[in-house]
Amino acid sequence: MSNVTFYISNLLEKMTSTDKDFRFMATNDLMLELQKDSIKLDEDSEKKVVTMLLKLLEDKNGEVQNLAVKCLAPLVSKVKEHQVEMMVDTLCSNMMSDKEQLRDISSMGLKTVIAELPSTSSGLTLTTSVCKKITSQLVGAMGKQEDVSVQLEALDILSDMLGRLSAALVSFHGSLLSSLLPQLTSPRMAVRKRSILALGHLVPCCSPTLFSQLTEHLLTELAKAPPTSMTRTYIQCLATVSRQGGHRVGEHLEKLIPMVVKFTSVEDDELREYCFQAFEAFIRRCPKEMSPHIPTVTQLCLKFMTFDPNYNYDDDEEEEEDSMDIEDGLDQDSDDEYSDDDDMSWKVRRSSIKCLEALIDTRRDLLLSFYSSICPALLARFKEREENVRADIFAAFTTLLKQTKAGLSHQGVIAAGSGSGISREEEPAVSMLKKQVPVIVKALHRQLKEKNIKSRQGCFCLLTELAHTAPGALEQHIPALIPGIVFSLTDKSTFSTMRIDALSFFHVLLLSHPPQAFQPHMQVLVPPVVACVEDTFYKITSEALLVTQQLVRVMRPLEQTAAVGGFDPKPFVREVFPVTLKRLKAADIDQEVKERAISCMGHMVCHLGDHLGAELQSVLAIFLERLKNEITRLTAVRTITLVSASPLKIDLSSILPEALSVLGSFLRKNQRALKLATLACLTALVTHHAASLKPETLEAVLSELPALVDESDMHVSQVSITLLTCMAQACPSSLAKISSSVLPGIFRLVHSPLLQGGALAAILDFLQALVSTKSSNLGYSQLLKSLTGPFHSSRSTVDSAVIHRQSYHSVARCVADLSSACPKETPGTVTSLIQEIRSPGSPESARVLALLCLGEVGRRGSLGGSKEVQGVILEAFSSTSEEVKTAASCALGSMAVGSLNDYLPFLLKEISSQPRRQYLLLHSLKEVISACPVSSLSPHVESVWALLFQNCQCQEEGTRNLVAECLGKLTLVNPAQLLPRLKQQLHAGSPLARSTVVTAVKFTIVDQPAPIDTLLKDCIGDFLKTLQDDDINVRRVALVMFNSAVHNKPSLIRGLLATVLPHLYKETRIRKDLIREVEMGPFKHTVDDGLDVRKAAFECMYTLLDSCLEGLDILHFLDHVEEGLKDHYDIRMLTFLMLARLVSLCPDAVLQRLDRLVEPLKATCTTKVKAGSVKQEFEKQEELRRSAMRAVAALLAIPEVERSPSMAEFANQIRTNADMASIYQSVQGGESGGLAPTDSMDIS
Repeated sequence: MSNVTFYISNLLEKMTSTDKDFRFMATNDLMLELQKDSIKLDEDSEKKVVTMLLKLLEDKNGEVQNLAVKCLAPLVSKVKEHQVEMMVDTLCSNMMSDKEQLRDISSMGLKTVIAELPSTSSGLTLTTSVCKKITSQLVGAMGKQEDVSVQLEALDILSDMLGRLSAALVSFHGSLLSSLLPQLTSPRMAVRKRSILALGHLVPCCSPTLFSQLTEHLLTELAKAPPTSMTRTYIQCLATVSRQGGHRVGEHLEKLIPMVVKFTSVEDDELREYCFQAFEAFIRRCPKEMSPHIPTVTQLCLKFMTFDPNYNYDDDEEEEEDSMDIEDGLDQDSDDEYSDDDDMSWKVRRSSIKCLEALIDTRRDLLLSFYSSICPALLARFKEREENVRADIFAAFTTLLKQTKAGLSHQGVIAAGSGSGISREEEPAVSMLKKQVPVIVKALHRQLKEKNIKSRQGCFCLLTELAHTAPGALEQHIPALIPGIVFSLTDKSTFSTMRIDALSFFHVLLLSHPPQAFQPHMQVLVPPVVACVEDTFYKITSEALLVTQQLVRVMRPLEQTAAVGGFDPKPFVREVFPVTLKRLKAADIDQEVKERAISCMGHMVCHLGDHLGAELQSVLAIFLERLKNEITRLTAVRTITLVSASPLKIDLSSILPEALSVLGSFLRKNQRALKLATLACLTALVTHHAASLKPETLEAVLSELPALVDESDMHVSQVSITLLTCMAQACPSSLAKISSSVLPGIFRLVHSPLLQGGALAAILDFLQALVSTKSSNLGYSQLLKSLTGPFHSSRSTVDSAVIHRQSYHSVARCVADLSSACPKETPGTVTSLIQEIRSPGSPESARVLALLCLGEVGRRGSLGGSKEVQGVILEAFSSTSEEVKTAASCALGSMAVGSLNDYLPFLLKEISSQPRRQYLLLHSLKEVISACPVSSLSPHVESVWALLFQNCQCQEEGTRNLVAECLGKLTLVNPAQLLPRLKQQLHAGSPLARSTVVTAVKFTIVDQPAPIDTLLKDCIGDFLKTLQDDDINVRRVALVMFNSAVHNKPSLIRGLLATVLPHLYKETRIRKDLIREVEMGPFKHTVDDGLDVRKAAFECMYTLLDSCLEGLDILHFLDHVEEGLKDHYDIRMLTFLMLARLVSLCPDAVLQRLDRLVEPLKATCTTKVKAGSVKQEFEKQEELRRSAMRAVAALLAIPEVERSPSMAEFANQIRTNADMASIYQSVQGGESGGLAPTDSMDIS
């Protein structure tokens, strides 16, 4: 320690040297020493170091001064509080000095110290005391009217301090405000501007009273109609305050808007610009409160976006010549009395367009009205003469397109998977956009040939967005766009970014439009793209290769090889092939270019291989080389897959043997993407080139496959088994050799609880292929034995625990598929299954499996109406084992699917006559309704419908739910006839019947598009009226049904939100009349009958956030979330999740309600369980606190959230309380910080 003191005193001595180099080196060494974490200074050294550094700030040498300032930063955290205060005192008094240089260096020093002051709770006392010192001095400095530079420095430092440490200055906010407001009237513009900045930093943290005081002051001053320059300042201040203070401005808008609107009529361009900037801030920060003023603001924007008093836009015919004249005359100032430099009207146009962009960006709900009002106005301004303004017009229009696309992706969720569904009912916004496409192209195609690069880039950006939003819309206009694309690709003066933009737009255009549209223009298009492939800049080459790849598809689209409509690709192949080959051969080029050259050449071989002649084999040899190279192997594998599947039947025999051995080695690699690509490639080769494959080369590959069939990666297993199936069909002899090694893995997979979907389908195909190859060592009976073996041996309880329920169903499907592949064996199999079920010695697992197998065999129609089988099922229903009963229920349902006329009457008769077995039999019926095709079910609909309605008032809720599911799925068979019947039952039945009907509607809402959707949309409002039902249970199931609709088909209920939401919100309230006390011995227990309904209502609210956000009034929504934060445990857990979700979706609204939301969160986090409580109580409370803390972590992730005094105080409380801090840390340690659980709620 003494060494450090000695070393530092040595340095201090050198700092007093007359030689400036000595002083410089000593100060530099001190800085390095102070930056070490380990350094500890005693009190004497601290004092000496601080004194010396302050003295060096007055050094004659500027470099020494700068170093001394840099030393202050590490010093703040190394010395005691009173030393920091001494530093600040000296710096503040130096700042008032007459010497300009000392003033500047001292203000730099102060800024450095402020930047280093700790903002966490541990250093808060230091920060507060230092801030007090600085603030009082700065307020004094601001009052020094005689020296403007001191004022400016003081305001600058104050802005820094408020920006970083505003929370520590809460006690000074009032005095700061009263000293900053007079500065707004300063004669110096710079002082006014910096005062506005400082006020902007003060606004987010100040109290509502001060905020109102500031706003009132601005309003009062503006009402006095001050001189224009002062009005500008006040309006500018208003815009800044709105940007920084956000939602707080909302309550003052009613007074502010008319005032700002009035000032737009003053003939002053800068003032108008500030007015529109204020409007933009209001729109972005208070979208809800701005709603009534939007028409006024839109009208003003539309009026002033064309405000160009000094220029005459002639008619369209002369526009082209005009634009040429402008371009030539831009540099020379021919007009003496008026110069373009004096013209500020462009600022008004730009700010009004930015305001419109903010409007489009924040109000997607008004999209259709924007298309009728704003869209034509923006299009008319594409001719704007000022480059910067034109760029903003393009940006605003691009935002409009993005909002349209966002709406599409939102709708896409509903109509996922149905191409026809989407095209049938086009989004209204898209159809309005398509009508405008000719106007857009007409306005842009001239600008694509202008010299101005910024304009061209804006055009390409806009057109790219248009091609994404409305694919195919530009098809008619491609001839008009091509000259512009070619111009940007060939113009010598063009920057590389311009060419890249042009190429990427061309690529999007090629992807989103049919090939025939480009074929007539190939002569013009190919040469410039080829030139770009040869460009020296790798990014241009890379983009050009992507375009070339698409042009190859245009030359000969494979979908229509037979008739290309007379288009001959031959001349273009000669142009494109050599340049691509040159890039493919080059070894010393960028990785991206290498990969794209391989891919491009792959497409060329795939589409045009028959035109390449002798060159083909050399290209294939290069592919083989690239396959062996670690860097390019993945791209090469994908390319070979593409080529091998080409309809041109490309001859790959020259590279196949070597390629197969390389591909086989890839299956051992640890890179998953490579494994999957290799398996896909091998499958394509075996499928399309089986004749060229020698068994011995295949066997090397086959030996790698058993290791890949494993439940740890189901997708790789699935693709591997698909490859094995192709092998079984193409070369069964090779497969026979490895069946012994691969089958155990496949059987393990069949018995795995994880097997389902695609992997199970792949195994079924493989087993069928296996028995149909008739390989000697793989008989039907052997496979059957291996599949069912584990179920027979599981007599011990340990083994039976190993077999999962899912594996019973998987094995049953395998057995049924095997028997359908070998029809001769089926009768014997059925007999042995029946024996197995009837045998008293069979273990339960074997009987359950036999029943399920019997069901699956029956599903394939192999049983007929066997009376024996019906008897077996009925016997199983009388079993003592629940598992056997359930299996019998599944089996009966499956058999009825396979042979409807034989089994359905029997099933319906049993349901009517056996009330005790009703639940199991209804399960069978549900299976029949779910799995049978509509045509075969139709004749039986009436009898089933009648039976279900006889049971819809059953007292047992489980049975009622099953009846409801059957009714719902049956309605899908003939919606036009059955949905109105369901609707009638709403008014006819008892509360139990109504709840069954409403639950049935839930099952008619499926996530895929269905014929019932249009009918449902018309009548779902009637079903939702049950939200007002007198019976609480009916209201609960109505909420569950509504939740299902919101989750699976939001389009059904978007139009009804206005009527439904009030009833939904009503159900979130705690009702005292539903709370009762139950006596349990000596204790009284409170029961809340309304809890389930409230829970269902809050679940609906959570789901609405995902799919109907724009239909919600978020502030009203937050009122109910706030109530939920104080409710029962389950509901609080839900609302914490909701809050975290809201933070990511609409942080501004959450900030608006922050002070009210913090209290319940704080209450949950600080609650302690009573000492004598049971363990479950402790666990429950702990989980609740963790969930609340996740919501707090999400809130703290909002930028500047700690500017709210209540949130800052709570954050400090968390940091200082060890218990809360540890929960916060553990929550933060989750995978994605504090937001980890936001999407984890199951809403199915």
